[in-house]
Amino acid sequence: MMLRNMAVAALVAFPMVALAETPNVTAGEWEFVSKTSISGEMEIPDQTETERQCISQEELEGAEFGFIEEEEGCELLDQDLNADGLSYSMVCRAEGGEATIDGEMRFMGERIEGSVDILTQSPMGELSMNTVIEGEYLGECE
Repeated sequence: MMLRNMAVAALVAFPMVALAETPNVTAGEWEFVSKTSISGEMEIPDQTETERQCISQEELEGAEFGFIEEEEGCELLDQDLNADGLSYSMVCRAEGGEATIDGEMRFMGERIEGSVDILTQSPMGELSMNTVIEGEYLGECE
């Protein structure tokens, strides 16, 4: 369960700060596919999740836009945000374990690509997790 919590924390960690310019993301309906592979002392099968989300122009222009939300137990170490993307480093601590997280997202108009690398130290041993995220613009929100 701690591993799942760390993965969620890695993808939803802190709010982005307001941008001087609007992110290079088209407002509308998006589909995001996340593929996670895990290596470590335990065998855990790869996981794929698909999520749809409506992103409004108001969200893109507001200070709250982002793929990262505040998560308890996490500390943002570094963040670089501009119209073309986001990169960040953070550490999360929960249930006797710690995760070091490095992530990046690239905004390309009607596509978003990114990855999150997580190294987890826990009572179960060391685990390395990589999540590749692909987002595709589908059209107007319904």
